[in-house]
Amino acid sequence: MAVALAAGALVAASGVGIGLWATSDDGGTAGSAASRSADAAGSPPSGTSEPSPSRSYPLSKAPRTIPAVRDHSAERGPGWRPGRGHRVVVGDPALADEGRLIAGELGLAYAGERNDERAGDLRLELNKGGGANPESYTMTVRGGRVTVSAPAEAGVFYGTRTLKQQIRGAETAPEGVVRDEPAKQRRGMMLDIARKHFTAGWIEDRVRELGDLKYNELGLHFSDDQGFRIESDSHPEIVSDQHLTKAQVERIVDLAASRHITVVPEIDSPGHLGAVIAAHPDLQLRDAGGGPVRGAIDISDPGSAEIVDDLLNEYAGLFPGSQWHLGADEYQALVVSDPEASFPGLAAAAGREHGPGATVEDLATSWLNDRADTVRAHDRTLRAWNDGFFEGGSVQAAKDIQVAYWTGKEIGARQPADYLGEGREVVNYNDEFLYYVLGEPNDFVYPTGERIYEQWTPRVLRGTTAVPSRYDGRIVGGSFAVWCDLSRSQTQDQVAAGIRMPLRATTQKLWDPAEPGLSWAEFRSLADEVD
Repeated sequence: MAVALAAGALVAASGVGIGLWATSDDGGTAGSAASRSADAAGSPPSGTSEPSPSRSYPLSKAPRTIPAVRDHSAERGPGWRPGRGHRVVVGDPALADEGRLIAGELGLAYAGERNDERAGDLRLELNKGGGANPESYTMTVRGGRVTVSAPAEAGVFYGTRTLKQQIRGAETAPEGVVRDEPAKQRRGMMLDIARKHFTAGWIEDRVRELGDLKYNELGLHFSDDQGFRIESDSHPEIVSDQHLTKAQVERIVDLAASRHITVVPEIDSPGHLGAVIAAHPDLQLRDAGGGPVRGAIDISDPGSAEIVDDLLNEYAGLFPGSQWHLGADEYQALVVSDPEASFPGLAAAAGREHGPGATVEDLATSWLNDRADTVRAHDRTLRAWNDGFFEGGSVQAAKDIQVAYWTGKEIGARQPADYLGEGREVVNYNDEFLYYVLGEPNDFVYPTGERIYEQWTPRVLRGTTAVPSRYDGRIVGGSFAVWCDLSRSQTQDQVAAGIRMPLRATTQKLWDPAEPGLSWAEFRSLADEVD
């Protein structure tokens, strides 16, 4: 008796109860000295299929994951770990993809749609309820089983990511109930594949990484002055020698969809179109002296709208997701002190289309609205860079175009609150924290995960100052951005290594903007454990 009591005390003090696992229904068990001690202390004997919580177990601690779970109700019990003979079962055939994925990752058998219960089961369920966040989920670990339930498939997927990370880091999921959901709807990474060609395999690896971190967007900026990087049927003459085929893009899009990630395309216009202009020099914008303007298309020429709309319509079929980026930044006609004097042809077109006194800004806004009409016909939610929106004027950008806020350095820069005060939704791409610019040109420095983790939140849209909390609801999310201005500065592998911790810090703050519970050193150590 004394030996048994001492062994029970030892287990109670151990913190986790290592080795105390439910046996599988085939009678196998992962027995150990610790489990035998627990048996002696009053826990279920070896061979019992469903161990019950007992006082020999300490209260569980929350799973350790990136991003951190937002709520965990502790319970006493042995927790759960994957074992021989354990199954993944689903309560709805729609969850087959999620079930097969986590089964393969944890080495379990995928049993499909089943209503029976067995020891060691991991069960995935949909509980479609009105008004619940579709990305929320509940993960219950109790009685030797795990159940992940959510209002929609995305939430179930995120629950499996929590389980996967916890098992990878600690080998056991703690007893109790996780209730979790993201603070922000859009959580993304944007990748500039126009200036630097990235292989399809490398992009697919990033999709898997983003999925495990509960991101739900991958932006692809695939048209710029340096290259046009996706195969085109409507205008093959503009495509760079190094590019992705449509078949490769379809595989990327399908893989992303399986991880509940939307691929967000961006064909930037009316600036950053050098690759298109190289094949169609007649469309290049020229100033008052006849000089060509780098990357800028002549928006007074109907041919410019025709070719850009051809591309928008073509790629709407390749990228079926709900989001679309229209670009609209850094149009070189608008970075001079007097656009009307420098570009009289654009000024004349503005007057013809919008009446006396109309400006080049009005003509550019009209261009943005027309491109928005083209993509809106494909039922997309639209966004454009903040320097494509102008204050005043006779033409206003359509109200449903979200602001992708990246900088406050442009001529006539406006504060983020200006856009939010107009009632616009904003996606945070703050270039102070979230811009990874290859080669660090123009005073950019590579962002660090530590700085994002400790100083940035989604309300910090410009510089280091947060907007008032009353605007938080209009900030729909954020995106880390990889720009390849000096494309040879880093290899693909160096980019992947450089963005690893910044991506983890960004997802933590988009999932939960509150001050993190771990120090940066602890967070960095956790990343090594769960990756």
